[in-house]
Amino acid sequence: MSHPASRVLTVLELLQAHGRLSGSELARRLQVDVRTTRRYIRVLEDIGIPITAERGRYGAYSLVPGFKLPPLMFGDDEALALSLGLLAARSLGLADAAPAVASALAKLERVMPAVLQRRVRAVAETVTLDLSQAPAATDTAALLQLSTAAQSQRRVRLEYRAADGATSRRDFDTYGLTWRGGRWYALGHCHLRRDLRSFRLDRIVSVTPIDQSFGRPANFDAAAQLELSLANLPRAIAVEVLLQTDLAGVQAEQLGNFGVFEARADGVLLRTRTDSLDWFAGELARLPFDFRIVQPDALRAALATHVARLQAAVAAD
Repeated sequence: MSHPASRVLTVLELLQAHGRLSGSELARRLQVDVRTTRRYIRVLEDIGIPITAERGRYGAYSLVPGFKLPPLMFGDDEALALSLGLLAARSLGLADAAPAVASALAKLERVMPAVLQRRVRAVAETVTLDLSQAPAATDTAALLQLSTAAQSQRRVRLEYRAADGATSRRDFDTYGLTWRGGRWYALGHCHLRRDLRSFRLDRIVSVTPIDQSFGRPANFDAAAQLELSLANLPRAIAVEVLLQTDLAGVQAEQLGNFGVFEARADGVLLRTRTDSLDWFAGELARLPFDFRIVQPDALRAALATHVARLQAAVAAD
């Protein structure tokens, strides 16, 4: 969307989607200044788009009532984004994703120009996305209900099946949802435990709306909160390792499941917990960068044992 013409069309799309937006909000969404936004508005007016501008401190822009855009005007980048997004949806563990993706692609192709049709079809037929781990089957309805509950800030009642098969009921304020390691999670305030909790969607038996509202924390980051929650599960052994890399290196190796990462001047400090030092030593040995064990000392012994095993395997050859 770097080309000015694309940004002008994006202003038009935003006004149709939201009805009324201030100049500062348009500027924020487009990542430009307010003066540039006013220039885009003038371009739209010059080509005949009827826009109402409310003046003053709290003024805003809106389309004249009754004006509608032709449906589905996509640029090349937008078509690519839609195609890849639909392909990713096939791999996110949603029960009805495959037929929904096929249907959505067919509808898009029917209304797109021929050139874009060919490009979308090329992506669908030749691109494969590997999301690394096999997803757990998840009820699409639960995802929709909980995302709606989070947006509208309305409480729900969950029936939840734990890992041991025991079921429980609890009132739940959904703050956000995230996808991680092949599973969907809902995060929010659990009234049964009176604390922030995460719940796997594939273990949710039912979701029932309740006529009660709640306040969702501002700027709640579901992915970051889940990472912190998983890293602090009550496992037996606390571990700290200083990785000789930066946060970009951690991200490139997809180490999010390991624990919590803290950038420091001398590297990245990994904090986590584990039930098996032997397993953790093997995972450390796979890393492409150097590291230093901070604690526990027993992890050094476990790593030495792992190294000796690898050396024995090499000698045997």
